[in-house]
Amino acid sequence: MGVNTKYKSSVFSFLFSDPEKLRELYCALENVTLSSDIPVTINTLQDVLFMDRVNDISFEIGDKLVILVEHQSTINPNMCLRLLLYIARIYEKITNEKAIYSTRLVRLPKPEFFVLYNGKAPYPDEALLKLSEAFESGASVGLPEKEGLALELEVKVININLGRNEKIVKRCETLAAYSAFVEKVQEYEKENKNREEAITKAVRYCLENDILKDFLDAKNQPANR
Repeated sequence: MGVNTKYKSSVFSFLFSDPEKLRELYCALENVTLSSDIPVTINTLQDVLFMDRVNDISFEIGDKLVILVEHQSTINPNMCLRLLLYIARIYEKITNEKAIYSTRLVRLPKPEFFVLYNGKAPYPDEALLKLSEAFESGASVGLPEKEGLALELEVKVININLGRNEKIVKRCETLAAYSAFVEKVQEYEKENKNREEAITKAVRYCLENDILKDFLDAKNQPANR
């Protein structure tokens, strides 16, 4: 298996590219149970120029809820703005352009936004970021301060490093295995400062201890070409 030093995003996006894994992930994040007959549809955008990467995941649950999940190794203060731009594109994708000019209300799936953090810098178990934190105040130029906001977007940031948010991680077997894999890479990297060697050793450890075994076995298979 060739080593991808941007392993976190690649592994995360591969692991959660299946609707059933996303159902499991959402149920863990919100501590709910969803019936298996409620459809989960992936609608991740593949050509978003304003995103750092295309590994971020978007999916719908029963046409009622649209979930955007970003994986981050560093906390970006502009995540709310980025996700605002992203959700606008998602709504553009799932609605009929002509319908928005009709006299009938276009029904939209309700959005929820999550960032799953597993970087090295200290971070609380959970944090709530708000788009309004970036808004300029008009007081300095004599504009009145009004109560309420015409626009808001909230992003829940969840620390998924090993040992953090254990209740959430335990509810999602795939997320627990992913966190264990990342922890092993970081442990081995701390020992010898070599990312490529650390990933190789972590893969070996996980295979021997039945962590992400199916996924890693598949990635270790030579291409049939």
